[in-house]
Amino acid sequence: MTKRYVLLFVLVVLTVVLMPPSSVTSAQESHAPAASKPQKPSTSAPQSHGATADKGGYVLERDKDVARNEPGTHKGGGETIGYSFFSKTPNLKLVFRKRAFKPGSAIGYHVQREDEIYYVLSGRGMMTIDGKEFEVGPGDAVLTRPGSSHGLKQIGKEDLVILINYEQAPKP
Repeated sequence: MTKRYVLLFVLVVLTVVLMPPSSVTSAQESHAPAASKPQKPSTSAPQSHGATADKGGYVLERDKDVARNEPGTHKGGGETIGYSFFSKTPNLKLVFRKRAFKPGSAIGYHVQREDEIYYVLSGRGMMTIDGKEFEVGPGDAVLTRPGSSHGLKQIGKEDLVILINYEQAPKP
């Protein structure tokens, strides 16, 4: 099961990295397989158009529709923009997020309870895992394992932008 999510994460990362910016539009959509009736795309809150875990389909969400200004998580401080994709999709175990850290912001040092992957899209950061510090930058992927402790701080002048992926108990 976990291998499937890691593969999905890698495919999403490759799509995001390789997709030209001009191919992104402003609608957020959720679609069922071809057998269902066509629905009009939404430019506001997420809507379900029949995509379910047992019937197939897909859910499409856009940065601009899920972006929220938030403080650094785990008491990290500073200003970030959090993007919680698919958070309203029922019965989904996979958590997929993007976070943009403004200069000086961070994810506070905390204990990890499940496997979690960080992938750096742009900017620079100082990662601390189990007391050891190392710098991360574009193209770096870090897997934190259950029981480890970690934190991440933006460094430099450019925003640090990362993807975050882990599993959780599905929400009905």
